[in-house]
Amino acid sequence: MKTKRTVRKKNGSIDRTETFDEFLAKEGLLAETEDTAIKEIIADQIKVAMDKQHLSKTAMAARMKTSRRQLDRLLDPNNPSVTLATLRRAAIAVGRTLRVELE
Repeated sequence: MKTKRTVRKKNGSIDRTETFDEFLAKEGLLAETEDTAIKEIIADQIKVAMDKQHLSKTAMAARMKTSRRQLDRLLDPNNPSVTLATLRRAAIAVGRTLRVELE
């Protein structure tokens, strides 16, 4: 969603209207913010799939052939060090597929 906001200068005059994405880009925060949001969405989707299957973290880690600690890193949206291979194993473990695309 591209929300517009009015930017006011210190003297009170209106500078222009910009989207929140434009503001984040100007501040150098857009890529980091998008990365965190995507990671949070994927982690949430995995958690929902685990809940639907009544799958504990220990059982999920076993399905992924990984450690519980690695699964905790995967489910932590603030941990950026998750590989596509790990995401793919998690998706397969809950009967889903991982799709990555460029726009």
